[in-house]
Amino acid sequence: MRFLCCCLLLLSFGNVFAQDRSEIIQQRIEFISEQVQSENMDLTNIIEQLNYYFDHPINLNTTTGEELEELYLLTGVQINDVLLHRKAFGKFISIYELQSLNYWDAQVIQLVLPFVHVDDRLDQLHITWKEAMKQGQFEEYIRYQPMMESKAGYLDVSDSVQQASNKYYYGNGDRYYSRFRYTYKTNISVGITAEKDAGEQFFRGTQKQGFDFYSAHAFFKGGKYLKSAVIGDYQIQVGQGLNLWSSYAFGKTADLTTMKRTVIPIRAYTSVDESRFLRGAAADFGYRNWSLLVFASQKKMDGVTLSDSTYDELEFVSTIDLTGLHRTTNEIAKKNGLNERILGANVRYVNGAFRWGGALVHQGYDKPYSKDIQYYNQFDFRGTTFTSLSSDYSYVFRNMNVFGEVSKVLRPDVAAQNGWAMVHAAMMSLDPRFSFGVLYRNYQKDYQTLYNAGFSEGSNTQNEEGTYAAVKWKLASAWSLNAYVDLFKFPWMKYGVDSPSYGHEILLQPVYRPSKTFEIYGRFRQQMRQKNSRDSDGTVTEIEDVMQRNYRLNMSCVLNEFISLKTRLEYVTVHRASNTPEKGMLFSQDLIFKPKSSPFDLSLRFALFDTDSYDTRIYTFESNALYVFAVPAYYYQGSRAYVLLRYSFWRSCDLWIKYGVFLYENRSSISSGAEQITGNRKSDLLIQLRISI
Repeated sequence: MRFLCCCLLLLSFGNVFAQDRSEIIQQRIEFISEQVQSENMDLTNIIEQLNYYFDHPINLNTTTGEELEELYLLTGVQINDVLLHRKAFGKFISIYELQSLNYWDAQVIQLVLPFVHVDDRLDQLHITWKEAMKQGQFEEYIRYQPMMESKAGYLDVSDSVQQASNKYYYGNGDRYYSRFRYTYKTNISVGITAEKDAGEQFFRGTQKQGFDFYSAHAFFKGGKYLKSAVIGDYQIQVGQGLNLWSSYAFGKTADLTTMKRTVIPIRAYTSVDESRFLRGAAADFGYRNWSLLVFASQKKMDGVTLSDSTYDELEFVSTIDLTGLHRTTNEIAKKNGLNERILGANVRYVNGAFRWGGALVHQGYDKPYSKDIQYYNQFDFRGTTFTSLSSDYSYVFRNMNVFGEVSKVLRPDVAAQNGWAMVHAAMMSLDPRFSFGVLYRNYQKDYQTLYNAGFSEGSNTQNEEGTYAAVKWKLASAWSLNAYVDLFKFPWMKYGVDSPSYGHEILLQPVYRPSKTFEIYGRFRQQMRQKNSRDSDGTVTEIEDVMQRNYRLNMSCVLNEFISLKTRLEYVTVHRASNTPEKGMLFSQDLIFKPKSSPFDLSLRFALFDTDSYDTRIYTFESNALYVFAVPAYYYQGSRAYVLLRYSFWRSCDLWIKYGVFLYENRSSISSGAEQITGNRKSDLLIQLRISI
């Protein structure tokens, strides 16, 4: 009987094995990017993790569960289910034994199957230099993105005009990217990344060293007592993101698994965000059930430096610039305006399903930070140093996972503004068909750390209180429902909101999937937030409810082993008392052609959009070259089309070429200021080469 079940499951999931690596990973990234809604996101670390585990699946007979967390696909209850099953019944005999787990259904197994395997052999604990060089992988990426249409900021003007104005760029409009990296499994990583943004100089002027941004690292993982260590650029993750989380994290999505932060204490930094990383050294030590992470960082930040008129030698920073752009006179003047120093330690204890951690982080600058005081930001950090303390926990008991974190900031300059933040949550699986989660957070208005990513409605882990609840329900063999509701309030003022405010967000997403080759889902999302009224008379500004509703119908169909289709229709409405109701619409059709016998892959899209304004813009994920991310905003009236070609050759090389174009029907110019394009056409071209040895 067991053999028969395994055979049936093998047939059921046979289509999974036929899926292409890029298709599987793109599905994950598209799902994750739903809530990001930014044209400049960077999910390099997520892609690298999934790519690695696709090539080196996790051994279910040896995993401690940490690697399974890094997939961002499983809840703590589901991971604990694997460990308890192995403890009770011994090692897995077959991968298809996953069907006997209490809280794994067919859909979960299908998601995870490409990244796991069953093997009786123990993983090798010791790494030899000979093996590392023989089995390691060298990769080189070269990317070129030229400017296609002329922009106002690139006009040829005299040096005097350029220096006196902030409207003109010193460099050309092309973007260059290069990355070289050596990796051996997840144990060793050595690499260097370089990037020049559009408008920045290259081997001339203020950039005589070539690229505007360089990043390098040497990373090791896998020792018994030295669990991991890094020199160079890296990222740190602690707890649930309240105290320190220097990488990106995800908030509300259609899957409740993302409500919990998955911690990887040290990560080698390979992205090109020029501010959200640490530079220095870090080490993670382990002894029995205890671990100790220590780290130190010092790097230069961009900021506007001013002098006190009373004391000529006293300098302070009025603005910290996190864009990493150095194109104009003002942007170049901000470069390396201050030094940032961070010291910290994180102790962790793990005993079976129980985890606890405590962290202390000290951060400071070489110049006082003193930005202009406004009513809404008067509790923000100002000064030279602050210290943050935190304690986090996670416990899995049977079908429930409870977790959370409490953090407090200590400011020596302003003792009255030592705020705290906390988040507490629980996820429960009643059976494989029904799971739900509840999360409560409370972040005080005077709590602020500069590297955080707590679960929140706003962009910062500050000035917010809310309760979030989500469910995942398998209604029938072909039907499922994901839903959540989030109620939140902001006890103090915010930018653009001149009084305390509140709001809510609701999402319903039914999914119909009668087979592995066809899926259709609908989505309703309602967001209510309060903002300043646009009818203000200049004396007292009233706030008003801004109601946004998004409706989506999405269909995916695999016609055969070569061709897939995806069709999407999205509609959005925005209502507020001080403005006429606005709406927007987007229709897109994708075609993916991936013949197995051919070295070519082809992705095509054609989209039509019509929105009343930028307020009713619609973000939609686009396919792209590996480690390139595109979630552009569609607004006004027009069409969008792109073609993405991938060519694999010499067994170790891949070439991507992508060309896309926006054609606007009701615009004689696009964007404004230095980015203004005369005409109704905006196109983009990307060429990327990967050499892997």
